[in-house]
Amino acid sequence: MFQELEKITSRPKPFEFYTAADLWTDEHTSKQMLSFHLNENIDVSSRNAAFIDRSVEWMASRFKVGPGARIADFGCGPGLYAARLAQRQADVTGIDFSERSIRYARNAAAEQGLSIRYVNRNYLEFETDERFHLILMIMCDFCALGPGQRKQLLGKFHAVLSPGGSVLLDVYSLAAYQQREEAAEYGVNLLDGFWSPNRYYGFSNTFRYEEEKVVLDKYTIIEADRTRTIYNWLQYFSLENIEREFGESGFAVESTFSDVAGAPYDSESGEFAVIAKRS
Repeated sequence: MFQELEKITSRPKPFEFYTAADLWTDEHTSKQMLSFHLNENIDVSSRNAAFIDRSVEWMASRFKVGPGARIADFGCGPGLYAARLAQRQADVTGIDFSERSIRYARNAAAEQGLSIRYVNRNYLEFETDERFHLILMIMCDFCALGPGQRKQLLGKFHAVLSPGGSVLLDVYSLAAYQQREEAAEYGVNLLDGFWSPNRYYGFSNTFRYEEEKVVLDKYTIIEADRTRTIYNWLQYFSLENIEREFGESGFAVESTFSDVAGAPYDSESGEFAVIAKRS
């Protein structure tokens, strides 16, 4: 038992393990995540509906979204942004590896009479001959990827972006990192049954990595017939670091904001957004 507890509380190297699929494709947890997406009043999985409406209004003005605009939404979830952009007659492609979210998005598009291409795939593996005027990655999804994955994704963005096109994404800031603290928690059916419909014992460990500005929320879920460990990584960025990563992949950051609704940039904000173009 002591050795098992040592394993549960062990601190891995930054981004040593990647288990995002366990969260978004598991039958039970993907159902929980979709319910968070669709709750219009909270900022979990997706932002609240009022913010999304304001965000799309700003995008439509900033990027002249309308007929002929080709947009790719990486990590589109159930299509909350994609649908609103398609309503403005943009040609939208949404990519997400949650089959449950993509199924919901396709059904919603059909009900609304919207022609949206939804691709059920890990966006790191997405390939296309299409070229886009605007690439989106929203809800700080970029932060959940390790350095190699981020470089791979930026390379993909560079390949599928039309000349003169833009990338818009948001990330967590160093101000948000300073608010995170190391912690440990144990509970029966931890997080109110989020991890399984069956009885389980859950261990949660939060680790900070000061040099890398990374936080890990590590969950060990013990059920009668299996034990799982889920690693939720978050990279926190300074403006200089995000500019460097984009620059190394052939982009230049053109503009910065406090969010993807165009709020003026504030270094004390918990997140910030950038617009980047190919150099």
